[in-house]
Amino acid sequence: MIPMSFSPEVSEAMKLGTPIVALESTIISHGMPYPQNVETARLVEAEVRANGAAPATIAVIDGVLCIGLDDAQLEMFGQADGVAKLSRADIAACLASGGTGATTVAATMIAAHHAGISVFATGGIGGVHRGADQTFDISADLPELAQTPVTVVAAGAKAILDLPKTFEVLETYGVPVIAYGQDELPAFWSRASGIPAPLRMDSAEEIARAHQMRGLLDLPGGQLVANPIPVEAEIAASELAPVIEAALKEAEAQGITAKEVTPFLLDRMYQMTEGRSLTANIALVLNNARLAAKIAAALHELTHK
Repeated sequence: MIPMSFSPEVSEAMKLGTPIVALESTIISHGMPYPQNVETARLVEAEVRANGAAPATIAVIDGVLCIGLDDAQLEMFGQADGVAKLSRADIAACLASGGTGATTVAATMIAAHHAGISVFATGGIGGVHRGADQTFDISADLPELAQTPVTVVAAGAKAILDLPKTFEVLETYGVPVIAYGQDELPAFWSRASGIPAPLRMDSAEEIARAHQMRGLLDLPGGQLVANPIPVEAEIAASELAPVIEAALKEAEAQGITAKEVTPFLLDRMYQMTEGRSLTANIALVLNNARLAAKIAAALHELTHK
């Protein structure tokens, strides 16, 4: 039996049949500096509630899979050092050994599915890292999307990645990649990537119907909803390109690899943009939480007709 606990808010939502949106905890422990990480986590949860759903921030604490965190637990993740970064490969070992860890996109999808939650909001997914033809550094988020039936709302893949290869891999895996409200895939901090969207949908209801239909067809895996950052918050891709290249060269020079690459690059982006990347990151996460709550509500309506 999986050692799993539900926060009072999530338990009440399940009892009442309120829509629920899963949220990851790696964005708190590894994605932003303190105290902005905790402040953002609280804002994201509030945004989910304001749009008709209950938030369920997911993490492993002392060997228990926690579906929903209270304020003290959010604070702990925001300040703690040495919190494990959990993906598919190590979430079971962390639970079995009584450890504590923050869940990545892949691990959050696994936990959400076991908890009966179908919609998950995050910032951006992981993907194919630049230079992967030499390093084979490809995020476990991609195969997870191919096998776990959760709709993931993100601002596309993180812009520090090789975006064309990331979306090519998703196509190979048969993952629906849906651009919300535009014909081009977004690029995390930027609304434009130059990559045409394989699918476009303009409403939460349409996305919810597609999620339901995949289940009726017994298709494995979930959907990636690529939700562009709000216009007023974006940083143009042309402006970011040289900054990303400089950060990547620093990571290579310092021998940064594997799970440490993304947090290192995000931190360098924050420093090199004088905090603008963090402001944009917060805006896009809130935007994704808003849309995810609407999708969860629409899916709830479909399944309770």
